[in-house]
Amino acid sequence: MVFFRFIAWGLLIYAVIGLVLSQIKDRQGESTHLPFWKLILPIGLILVLLVSIIVRIDPQQVGVVVKPTGVEDNELHTGWHLIAPWNEVHKMDKTVWVYTCAHASDDGARPSADAIWAPTKDGIKMGFDVSISWRIDPNEASWIYQNVTENDGGNSGRYIWLEENVIRTKLKSALALTVSNYTPIEVYSTKREEIGQKVAERIKIEIGPYKLIVDQIDLREVYYNAEYETAINNKKLAEQEALRLVEVTKQKEEQLKQAEIEKNIAIQKAEGEAKALQIKGNSLSMNPKIIQLEWINKWDGKLPQYMMGNGQGVILSLPNQQ
Repeated sequence: MVFFRFIAWGLLIYAVIGLVLSQIKDRQGESTHLPFWKLILPIGLILVLLVSIIVRIDPQQVGVVVKPTGVEDNELHTGWHLIAPWNEVHKMDKTVWVYTCAHASDDGARPSADAIWAPTKDGIKMGFDVSISWRIDPNEASWIYQNVTENDGGNSGRYIWLEENVIRTKLKSALALTVSNYTPIEVYSTKREEIGQKVAERIKIEIGPYKLIVDQIDLREVYYNAEYETAINNKKLAEQEALRLVEVTKQKEEQLKQAEIEKNIAIQKAEGEAKALQIKGNSLSMNPKIIQLEWINKWDGKLPQYMMGNGQGVILSLPNQQ
């Protein structure tokens, strides 16, 4: 479109110069003129008129028509459009913008640390790195143009104002109201995705009156404050030590149980042996010849080579061997 405007205005200027030169005469009374200026003049006028009433809207844009009487409610969408030459078309960006609040000074929308801190169900404040993807409603661009200031006068003025005064404010509010229903452990681990979904649902409702659309919210990182993080670490260390002591106690108890079992076995064994000896002793005292019987049962048929004692011993009546 810029190229066609350049050509149209170039032809018109050429024709106008030709017209001016045709009216100027030199000393000999002859006029100087450019070739074909009479033909080019109407062509230039027509082209200038056309480029002034034709507007092209890019796929990333939406057009807002500003008439002398005010802003028109009907937006211009992607394509070529004819407008009256006395109207003005303001092109607005309808693509996705991303606003980030981050703990790191070089990671967020602001040059300083800008994480959002919100209290949990237990009253413990936790910090969040949050990114929100948003865009204007293309069908409501006229309303935004009329009701949102450009602030600094630049093309991005309205979007910067919306981020600082609507997106950021509503994000902090939605995050604080949502996080207050969860414990620190849930926020840090098990419920993070659920919290992100609920924050998105809440903020979509809150920014609705500003004709904005939220596509996505990402809870990128969660932080404890330094004191609470130290307390958590100390608690974890204490829990680990307690678990270790419990395990040691269990091992000691098992050892005591095993020792008790072994003691009972030894006692029962000793009692059994003592009982057996007692029975055997009683039997011997009641029948002394049992010893001779035991000797016979254990004799292998050979006479002993020697005999211990003082010459007295047990005399066995052995049968004669053939």
